[in-house]
Amino acid sequence: MHAARFLVSGRVQGVFYRASAREQAHELGLAGHARNLPDGRVEVLACGDLAALDALERWLWDGPAAATVESVTREPAESPGHTDFLIS
Repeated sequence: MHAARFLVSGRVQGVFYRASAREQAHELGLAGHARNLPDGRVEVLACGDLAALDALERWLWDGPAAATVESVTREPAESPGHTDFLIS
């Protein structure tokens, strides 16, 4: 089991980015969460198979149709301990 924290910047709040990330995470079998940050970014913390995390990272660069992603950073993380993927 691997875990990663992604920080996504651009036009990513108010465009269903978190809900879309949850759908993608479910499809990939990942657990974790997505939340808006006060500075306008979205934090995505996910845990699961390394290949699934890589696939999620590729998707985060696109996001939903209304999003405009400027950057995605990835760093190792501790598992959030979730068994599902939550939005907060």
